[in-house]
Amino acid sequence: MRKTYQYKLLLTTAQRREIDRWLNMLRAQYNHLLRERFDWWEYNRSYLVVPQGDCCLRWCELGSGELKDNPDWHSQSASLPGLKQTRPWYKDIYSQVLQDCVKRVKLAFERFITGDFKGNRSGRPRFKNRARYRTLTYPTVSDKNLMGSKIKLPKLGVLKFIKSREIAPGSKLKTASVTRKADGYYLSLSVEDKTVPEVELNMTLTESNTTRVDVGLEKLYVDSNNNRALPQKYLRKSESKLAKLQRKLEDNTRSKKAKRLIQRAIARLHQKIARQRKHWHYVEAHKLTTSCQVLAIEKLSIRNMKRRNKPKKVNGVFVPNGQASSSGMNKSWSDNGVANFLEILSQVAQKYGTRIVKINPKGTSQHCSRCLNRVTKTLSDRWHSCDSCGLSIDRDYNSALLIKKLAVGSRQDKKLPSLKDLLS
Repeated sequence: MRKTYQYKLLLTTAQRREIDRWLNMLRAQYNHLLRERFDWWEYNRSYLVVPQGDCCLRWCELGSGELKDNPDWHSQSASLPGLKQTRPWYKDIYSQVLQDCVKRVKLAFERFITGDFKGNRSGRPRFKNRARYRTLTYPTVSDKNLMGSKIKLPKLGVLKFIKSREIAPGSKLKTASVTRKADGYYLSLSVEDKTVPEVELNMTLTESNTTRVDVGLEKLYVDSNNNRALPQKYLRKSESKLAKLQRKLEDNTRSKKAKRLIQRAIARLHQKIARQRKHWHYVEAHKLTTSCQVLAIEKLSIRNMKRRNKPKKVNGVFVPNGQASSSGMNKSWSDNGVANFLEILSQVAQKYGTRIVKINPKGTSQHCSRCLNRVTKTLSDRWHSCDSCGLSIDRDYNSALLIKKLAVGSRQDKKLPSLKDLLS
């Protein structure tokens, strides 16, 4: 299992300046390589032309001029020695750090053109300004370079850091990254830990070893034991402070130096909110994963749930489409951090060897967990009352009990049952 340990660096003034200089040069090289790929994509593609009246493609017209080779990882990596000849200051950067910059361009462009292993494509890669290029990575680092609370990085020298926690014994150091954040510089060490127990996939799910978790907005989660975590609303609690700082930032009578200080204060406040939320997620994830052997969670697509509503037209006139209320709900989704919590839950579960089972949530909030009778509810109805069997419990708790029924008795190597299978 790969783990990442993050420590705050204690840098000298000379080391901070050198890291900033490296980041600025890497950012310029990243933008140059990305522009090369965009130029090839725009000017050297083949555009298919459909003749008028035909229903199929017959030929294609190639752009005028000589076609260039498609810039790939190999050709762009081979250009680095020539870069050091024309711009000697790039010799100060460690060669593997420069190669990692080329790799970042490759991954960003491939996600835009072909997508990931699931076929999901990302947006067009953006050129990086100083605020968006903040990390440099050493792809390979020896264990010998790590000496207590110090690490030796090629061409950067020995860097001190605050060792807030020990690395698991027996772990092998893989990569090291230096990141510039709002409150300083941080060192991220990626290690391979082979002591993590393997997840038992052939385990039979029973009532005693399985816990069902229902996530949402009103409560971060409710499990099948009726344990719940109420939302902390860190962003909502800091909105007044953020609004005050934003008003100061928009005051044109202030100097540029004053505005830079206000921007730094805004960045630190956002960083504090993110860290509070992340700490809360880890605490709750440890509670869940240490109390059972199997966790049954919903297979949610938070991205689709936060998607912007489509415009609505009636007789050629735009009418309200519910986006105003949806925006407030989307803000609560982000404040609760449900997607991040599910990701952290999977990581912590892997650490403890807890198995994760994902269940299709379709219809689970509309049926009774005791008699499976359909009880129609709107989103504002937060209580489940079944007229058939008389069950009256919290809506989320009912959903947790129902999906636990779906998970119990299933195996990872078989198709997991859906509510339709349970009702049939």
